[in-house]
Amino acid sequence: MMKISVIGGGSWGTALANHLAIKGYAPVKVLVINEKYLKEINEKHTNENYLPGVKLNKNVIATMNYEEIIEADLIILSVPSHEMRNVIKTLKKYLGEKKPILVSTTKGIEEGTHMRMSQVIISELGEEWVERLAVLSGPTHAEEVSRQLPSSCVVAAKKKELAELVQDIFMSPTLRVYINPDIIGVELGGALKNIIALAAGIADGLGYGDNTKAALITRGLTEIARLGVAMGAKMMTFAGLSGLGDLVVTCASMHSRNRRFGILIGQGKTLEEATKEVKQVAEGVRTCRAVYEMTRDMDLELPIITQCYKVLFEGKDPEIGVSELMTRGAKHEIEEVARDDFEW
Repeated sequence: MMKISVIGGGSWGTALANHLAIKGYAPVKVLVINEKYLKEINEKHTNENYLPGVKLNKNVIATMNYEEIIEADLIILSVPSHEMRNVIKTLKKYLGEKKPILVSTTKGIEEGTHMRMSQVIISELGEEWVERLAVLSGPTHAEEVSRQLPSSCVVAAKKKELAELVQDIFMSPTLRVYINPDIIGVELGGALKNIIALAAGIADGLGYGDNTKAALITRGLTEIARLGVAMGAKMMTFAGLSGLGDLVVTCASMHSRNRRFGILIGQGKTLEEATKEVKQVAEGVRTCRAVYEMTRDMDLELPIITQCYKVLFEGKDPEIGVSELMTRGAKHEIEEVARDDFEW
């Protein structure tokens, strides 16, 4: 059986390690950042800070040593997007001639470079790693996966054989895994939905209803697909688990840090106040800034994303932002590229 390790002892990294340990992979080594998490996972078999109330399988073993991590045949990368580059730089120092399979589970776009996570990884390790790299994404809250509640996700990779291998490793009676060759679309769906989740949270914080949220989710998906296709993704990917699926769960669930962050903004909290209350910057905040900067010179209409940026970074009143969204010029619902069957 393959040896598997995880870089990142947060909620998702821990949940995936637990999932694979339950499947029979043993031990699953998890790289953690301090002695506190090391002792808790190894002695109490819990990670209360990230997965409160969850008892971890005893084959989940925490470590602080990269030397132990690189002994694996497959390494899961589950770190915040702004940490990915530094993590890969460190990993590279230890890998030497080793070439394990890498599975990125991080959803985000790097600020400054505007790279997707797979691009960050390849830019540090080299193009020869493209065929060793897969991406896993979808509507999978760690809190539910760790409790073995039925969930589904999607794996994308350049080579079908690698996608199928990773699919087989993660597939279980409680986690159904699909495959898709569209790495760009799978990554962008996972990253961009966090911005729309912020918008949905802001609407909740303002006291708006289900109609508002339904409109935000639907038109938000249109913006995600519009930008994704412009960046080389396939339109249909956004109708799948990493697009619509992840968007729905992130906009609707209180497990969603991005939605909770948006609620605080809608209630009148500043960016700094919301960050303090949620205890970290929501991934969608960084992604929103990166996407706004990346698309300023592109001929793309992204009204929801634009208003989110102005509320978060320019101090715009969210109610004014909503008003401007509602009073824009009249539009056709269907995107121009797909409009042939929707004309009178």
